[in-house]
Amino acid sequence: MSFLDRIRACNTYDLGNYIPFCVDRHLVGWIRPAVRDLLAEWPEVFVIRPDCIGIASRFNTIEQRTAALDRVTRSLVKRGAIARWHGERYPVTARDRLRPLLLIDRAAAPTYGVRSFGQHLNGFVRTPTGLRLWIARRAAAKPTYPGMFDNLVAGGLPYGIALADNLAKECWEEAAIPPTLAARARPVGAISYCWETPAGLKPDVMFTYDLELPESYTPRCNDGEVESFELWPVERVADTVQDSTRFKPNCNLVIIDFLIRHGIISADDPDYLELVTGLRRPLNLAALHENRSLPEP
Repeated sequence: MSFLDRIRACNTYDLGNYIPFCVDRHLVGWIRPAVRDLLAEWPEVFVIRPDCIGIASRFNTIEQRTAALDRVTRSLVKRGAIARWHGERYPVTARDRLRPLLLIDRAAAPTYGVRSFGQHLNGFVRTPTGLRLWIARRAAAKPTYPGMFDNLVAGGLPYGIALADNLAKECWEEAAIPPTLAARARPVGAISYCWETPAGLKPDVMFTYDLELPESYTPRCNDGEVESFELWPVERVADTVQDSTRFKPNCNLVIIDFLIRHGIISADDPDYLELVTGLRRPLNLAALHENRSLPEP
């Protein structure tokens, strides 16, 4: 097992299993044939062709498209085709999250194969014996990855909230990090990946942060999503990521990025270049599939 295996595990997909989902001639997602067959029940909303699924052109504003897709999504939730209605809005976009073509409920994003955005924070402490990382254990009642290890703070990034504001909210909810301390978090980049899940395709982006914490700080969960916290030597974190599958899969990528930036994984590592490039996959998945123009819905 290797660090590279962790990156490959989050980038396992076959676009041949999906049909492009297009909005206003922009490719925004990928839909499975089984979902396409369900969407065919709403011919007033979707235009379905062999090479593309689109939203009907009469829905030509963000508000109209959002309302139309909400009606369909709520019906699919009632049928059990989508696990639940989450209540947070994600932007549906070909690239820029600040200029969406419509908004979608967070839980439905994989069903339509649209890009999701999140924020992950590495909380670390410099001690006399070396660098240590705070590790969270997800609550056993979590619907996804219960009991697995996680980054100190990690959460989705809904539409309509600034990055700094959402990070401060997540820091307080998940680890009782006060706003004044959360404001010291340093943006260190973004990680992108794409993988197939039981719910559908997930082409995701995670904005990443480092926060150096005082030795006196002890995290406390305020929202019930974390069972416990442990402060690990960075070497133990690296060994656990490399040799086990105990971390939530995408959290491995955030930690690998941290290990590279802090010199724990050095340029002498034979996989170094593949690790560095593998953490940032192209945002335009169409380029991985084939170069073609999109049909008019």
